[in-house]
Amino acid sequence: MTDATPRRPSWTDRFLSTIERVGNALPHPATLFFLFAVAVVFASALASWAGLEVAHPGTGEPVRPANLLSIEGLHRILTQMVTNFTSFAPLGTVLVALLGIGVAEGTGFIGAAIRLLVTSAPRRLLTFVVVFAGILSNAASEVGYVLLIPLAAVIFRSVGRNGIAGVAAAFAGVSGGYSANLLLGTIDPLLAGLTEEAARIIDPTYAVNPAANYYFMFASTFVIALAGTWITERIVEPRLGPPKDAEGSEDAPAAVELRGLEPSEKRGLWFAAGTFVVIATLLLLGTVPTDGFLRDPATGSLLRSPFMSGIVALIFLVGALLGIAYGIGARTVKSDADLVKGMASSMESLGAYMVLVFFAAQFVAYFNWSNLGLIFAVEGAQMLRQSGLGMVPLMILFVLLSSVINLVMGSASAKWAIMAPVFVPMFMLLGVSPELTQGAYRVGDSVTNVISPMMSYFALIVAIMQRYDRKSGLGTLIATMLPYSVGFLLIWLSLLVVWILFGIPLGPDAPMFLPVPEAT
Repeated sequence: MTDATPRRPSWTDRFLSTIERVGNALPHPATLFFLFAVAVVFASALASWAGLEVAHPGTGEPVRPANLLSIEGLHRILTQMVTNFTSFAPLGTVLVALLGIGVAEGTGFIGAAIRLLVTSAPRRLLTFVVVFAGILSNAASEVGYVLLIPLAAVIFRSVGRNGIAGVAAAFAGVSGGYSANLLLGTIDPLLAGLTEEAARIIDPTYAVNPAANYYFMFASTFVIALAGTWITERIVEPRLGPPKDAEGSEDAPAAVELRGLEPSEKRGLWFAAGTFVVIATLLLLGTVPTDGFLRDPATGSLLRSPFMSGIVALIFLVGALLGIAYGIGARTVKSDADLVKGMASSMESLGAYMVLVFFAAQFVAYFNWSNLGLIFAVEGAQMLRQSGLGMVPLMILFVLLSSVINLVMGSASAKWAIMAPVFVPMFMLLGVSPELTQGAYRVGDSVTNVISPMMSYFALIVAIMQRYDRKSGLGTLIATMLPYSVGFLLIWLSLLVVWILFGIPLGPDAPMFLPVPEAT
């Protein structure tokens, strides 16, 4: 007789179910920004009527809230709505970078390069290469999700390993290692633009380089790839057990034939490799010599040079040129219309993002106009200064906060657009650079991606897992990925602490600390 008594949910099940319910109850991020913008308008009026006032940390002059609910405030809202949107720092950088990535993706270059990397890996390095390729795929939109994750499952099965372990390893790299990379991707200029907007609440001239976290994220790529490899082979794969058929019965899988690269694809990759050598040579000639043509013509400096300020343009040019070279070699490009189609396709995917940016831009502008950001920053910095928290505990707590918020709000840019105007100015007044605050946010934002039901590709990953075990569900995915989330958090936090303690530069022209303004 079968026991029909249902299993009592564990506290973990209840906790994750609560997170899922809370996240599902949240409005769309665009709606959230609209509500936040309205809230700022009313908050500015209340703060003005209450007579709030702080001393500017730089000049000592009194800072009072600007009432946006007044006639003057209403005029400003109406007359600057369009310019708020068109001048929003992340907008242009993301659009330009994605045009180049769109060419590289549309011609098939990125997909072929990832397949070559994974399928040519020695068996003993297979896990590392899958996680590593997942991290690298972050430079190009959703290629890692739609190509690498199902490919990794097939490859693991073909060598007699559990296909779900392949899904987990690839997902850990693509999503858990989201901010790490050897290359600059679209997320770098996007976050840097938001950070710059927030930093200018304190310093109107502050500039944040898109490569501000590059050194830290470059090193993080190898650390996270090694950590993901160890967690897969020592924790996740032993727990999953031997390969099973889709019904869950143990069954040594038949060899799965992997489709190798076609001759045309190999030819395309050779064309792209040759183009890359030419581009790299030109970049070295322009940056290595003291009189290089990409250095500052007046000072010869590389930090504040056309090379650094033109990072977004370089992402566009390199992506487009490699895509064109591959397309010519592989014959996937037959006319200029094919290139335009690739660019247009990348733009089509940004419809929801453009709506989100419109409302985010209004929220950020209202927050700056109202002076609430500066007032919160000054008051919050004084509270934190009185608490006696050091730099390291402060950054650890901020990473943990970012990781928890990530469980109920998936979009990295949407979260940072909300958090940056509050935390960047506040931490600047404590001597923490905007670049360090951004780097700490990126760690917290990445590590819980793999266990967040709000992550947009969660349902896709579950569907891929069900090809190898029909009983797999949301709980299966979260339980499988939880070791990665905890492991990545501990290891990445440790790396960040080492970076802070030794004062290692986060990236070019990216200070770790700032002078602390004297209290007035």
